[in-house]
Amino acid sequence: MDFDLIVRGGTLPDGRIADIGIIGETIAAIEPELNAGAGTAIDAHGNLISPPFIDPHFHMDATLSLGIPRINVSGTLLEGISLWGELKPLLTHEAVRDRALAYCDWAVSMGLLAIRSHVDVCDTRLLAVEALLDVKKTVAPYIDLQLVAFPQDGFYRSPTARDNTIRALDMGVDIVGGIPHFERTMADGTRSVTELCEIAAERGLMVDLHCDETDDPLSRHIEQLAYETQRFGLQGRVAGSHLTSMHSMDNYYVSKLLPLISEAGVSAIPNPLINIMLQGRHDTFPKRRGLTRVKEMLAHGIRVGWGQDCVLDPWYSLGTADMLDVAFMGLHVAQMSSPADMARCFDMVTNVNAAIMGLDHLGLAVGKRASLVVLDAGDPVEAVRLRPERLCVIARGKVVAERARQETRLSIAGRPATVNRRHRRSQNSIAQIDRS
Repeated sequence: MDFDLIVRGGTLPDGRIADIGIIGETIAAIEPELNAGAGTAIDAHGNLISPPFIDPHFHMDATLSLGIPRINVSGTLLEGISLWGELKPLLTHEAVRDRALAYCDWAVSMGLLAIRSHVDVCDTRLLAVEALLDVKKTVAPYIDLQLVAFPQDGFYRSPTARDNTIRALDMGVDIVGGIPHFERTMADGTRSVTELCEIAAERGLMVDLHCDETDDPLSRHIEQLAYETQRFGLQGRVAGSHLTSMHSMDNYYVSKLLPLISEAGVSAIPNPLINIMLQGRHDTFPKRRGLTRVKEMLAHGIRVGWGQDCVLDPWYSLGTADMLDVAFMGLHVAQMSSPADMARCFDMVTNVNAAIMGLDHLGLAVGKRASLVVLDAGDPVEAVRLRPERLCVIARGKVVAERARQETRLSIAGRPATVNRRHRRSQNSIAQIDRS
């Protein structure tokens, strides 16, 4: 069999050395050695071959808008929301589209080939919805873009949000979103969870709610979300994003809550870069960092994936479209320091996020879509440590980004001529990962 493209000699995340043969848009073979020809061959010897990176939580309508019309001085979530309210009247279709496409260029360069973006529907023009639907069509050959109808100002709190949410879904937005903790009362937040899940059930859609993104331990809308997920038969189709209030909840309540989330099949999407930046702003010391209980969720079998949330927008003044930055920060704040936990953080920004988004066609397996990344790293843990160069990015069987390995030249007597910070792992540490 001849192939359109072969990636030769790369190291898979499980440690195997293999050639990957691609025909059209599909992975046709993964073997220790493929004795076949190919239109294009990529030498990946000594480098890690990864599934594509995937971001299950982003705001593409706001990305790259930092400084318009001003900077978030307090650094708080609420000022970010207020600032976004000032920016919305200034938006144009072209500006939203062009910033989103520029971000997608960044994403491709970093091997980020699937993104779930919330899009604010509280502007009755639905300008951002139309712009991102255009972007979705444009990037379809290389990025899977899912859109969430997100009533940023509150499903009930904003007088037009409910109708606009329905309109956005009718226009082709994929997923039902919400923000129950931003409603005027806890009761309204609870009602919004119920109605949003009802809308999703009627339309056969997924649900992804900004849920309890607050330091208030009494913000418990995740409990209602888990209940409604089971009541409407939405298991496996629902995600709670952020869940930062769980950081501050008492342990007895959490001991009841985690089994409920697990039984309902609700996924969790913490966003470590933004969660630790925005939360705890009312604290002096000790200061809460706001990240939800990631390790405890994992121990209960809850599906947890890292999200990026923001890049250069009213809420976050940094960001590079690198999901390994997200995994690196999440690893530290969640104290996931064992070799197995660190490898798991890599999996959380690849395979786990694919599962959360329902992207069954992605992954390193025969028959899956031929979208993958060659990294200047030896294994997943080293990839998280280095956040290395993406030497080659392949989307749907086509090379869409390439970069030469960057090595630093040294001029020190008696020392090597170059250095690149890669490090051969000890056999003991590799065995620890294998045992996981």
